[in-house]
Amino acid sequence: MKQFVIHRTLAYPISRRPLQLAAVSPGIDRTRTLRGAVCGAVAAAVWALQQPLDKVVFSSRYDDLELLGKAVTRGDGWYPVGIALHMQNGAAFGAVYANIAPLLPLPPALRGPTVALAEHLILWPLGALSDRIHPARRVLPALAGNRRAFAQAAWRHLLFGIVLGELERRLNAEPEPAPPEPEADFSSNGHGSLEHAVTVSGSGEAA
Repeated sequence: MKQFVIHRTLAYPISRRPLQLAAVSPGIDRTRTLRGAVCGAVAAAVWALQQPLDKVVFSSRYDDLELLGKAVTRGDGWYPVGIALHMQNGAAFGAVYANIAPLLPLPPALRGPTVALAEHLILWPLGALSDRIHPARRVLPALAGNRRAFAQAAWRHLLFGIVLGELERRLNAEPEPAPPEPEADFSSNGHGSLEHAVTVSGSGEAA
């Protein structure tokens, strides 16, 4: 009787059932996820290193490292803090991307840029919130309605997506199946194969 009551109160039965979530869930490939995280961190580093150039091209001083770093510290150490947080965000994005990329109905070369630009469009409205609550908002450029900063961020996400997508595609590429080995014409005892001898003998008679 007690066993029956316990079974009725559990969310899942004690014995495994075909429709249990653990049975139908494909799970997360840890190796694939880790590789995606590494690719995301590298792509974020590329983003950060080219920022001085795009500031000149877009005539905008918007800086993601400054935005992140000065949210934590207002001292001279904002740059290393900012790049650490930026690469951490890139790693998290890359880990998620590595698991969803194979499911996207897009050519491999377009998956990374598409996902990165989609994130840009979805999260950009939060810039208005940053203008109001960021601890260093008085020394940072306003983002709401800033078309130069919007275009600048779009370029950065595009670059990030290209680097992430290409690196992840190469690191997580499925290995090509090995070609079948040709059948040997000799047996393991050092003598010729009986089937091969019959074939050769038959072809000789026909000649």
